[in-house]
Amino acid sequence: MSLRIYNTLSRAMEDFSPIEPGHVRMYVCGMTIYDLCHIGHARMMMAFDVVQRWLKASGLRVTYVRNITDIDDKIIQRALQRGITIRALTDEMIAAMHADIGALGIEPPSLEPRATEYVPQMLSLIATLEGKGLAYRAGNGDVNYSVRKFAGYGKLSGKSLDELRAGERVAVQGSKEDPLDFVLWKSAKPEEPPEAQWPSAFGAGRPGWHIECSAMSCATLGETFDIHGGGADLQFPHHENEIAQSEGATGQPLAHFWVHNGFVRVDNEKMSKSLGNFFTIRDVLAQYDAETVRFFIVRAHYRSALNYSDAHLDDARQALKRLYTALALVAPAEVALDWTQPWAARFKAAMDEDFGTPEAVAVLFDLASEVNKTRSPELAGLLKALGACLGLLQGPPEAFLQAGAGMDDVAIQAQIAARAAAKAAKDFGEADRIRNALLAQGIVLKDAASGTTWEVAQ
Repeated sequence: MSLRIYNTLSRAMEDFSPIEPGHVRMYVCGMTIYDLCHIGHARMMMAFDVVQRWLKASGLRVTYVRNITDIDDKIIQRALQRGITIRALTDEMIAAMHADIGALGIEPPSLEPRATEYVPQMLSLIATLEGKGLAYRAGNGDVNYSVRKFAGYGKLSGKSLDELRAGERVAVQGSKEDPLDFVLWKSAKPEEPPEAQWPSAFGAGRPGWHIECSAMSCATLGETFDIHGGGADLQFPHHENEIAQSEGATGQPLAHFWVHNGFVRVDNEKMSKSLGNFFTIRDVLAQYDAETVRFFIVRAHYRSALNYSDAHLDDARQALKRLYTALALVAPAEVALDWTQPWAARFKAAMDEDFGTPEAVAVLFDLASEVNKTRSPELAGLLKALGACLGLLQGPPEAFLQAGAGMDDVAIQAQIAARAAAKAAKDFGEADRIRNALLAQGIVLKDAASGTTWEVAQ
């Protein structure tokens, strides 16, 4: 069975075949880097980490590009609020992102271009669009894209221009010829620092968000590549606008496959900073070990909504313990994956159907049961090898199975301190929640006059 992927552009499952035989080129919209990453961001990066892992496991070479947006209104505002330079802020947040997602076992992309490194390419692309009559200079100094002059606008989101007009906003200061038009180049503002401005034929300013990805993807992967990915919230307008820019300039398809991951939800609402219902990766890793968090994300299909809760993470840890128990029971032999082997074939069939991790994880549990029955080192080795395709089951089983594994003394002491602060503030509900969360991981707290200590539950 060949790999099939759900293509948002066609709204159908399609057989996947790379443009260049044996080599997949994939671009994923990364982070706008002004704050710590939350678990919703982790879900997006985890989804495409699994995609690129499976493509490699399938014998393909992968050039995976995930960009960083390091110039943006929010970045400028945050830097000004903190009284630091934009570069100092973005360097700090990029380092934090790398630390957080690295803890989750998310592999680095092949390339990680920063938007500020590709401004000349963006300006060249804008000039091409202006030359083709698809961009115009507005009275306020901005350069805008003329949406109605691109015949294919709306093909990714499935929205017609009439539908878009029905929900349009009034153009600010009349700077747009049509309210649907979007900015390619933002003219410099007096209140913005010099480091947020670049000279250009259009006047001093900085790029709009959408043009950044069009320029970076073309510069790193070419005018047409295999897979373009990102969160479902980027389908419109960001990805729609990328298509308009790139295809308007080159006349070629931007990507053959458009792949979008689902949201993380809390109480049936999308997790986001604007709603204030987000948990940073660091918040979560203070309570749960990294592999449990990874398993929690990976066992759901990448296109489905993922409901975040402590209960679901507790369940993920208990489920992962079952897999590690099998590996602790029988020392795994070193095995090379043979996709014709029945267990491996089932796993491959699941992953080849749009990266079907729920079904692939089910194979792991069935295989673990077989290991428990047969005590076969070869099957235990196969379980570990298949787990590696998802970034799972690579640690020492005994270390994971020890209650509280993944929470070192520093993390536990931090939770004890947080509980003490909650008790001092008479927030006894929060204090109880912390105690119960630790207990769920096998950590028993003991209060005494001299302070609180902890031990592993027997």
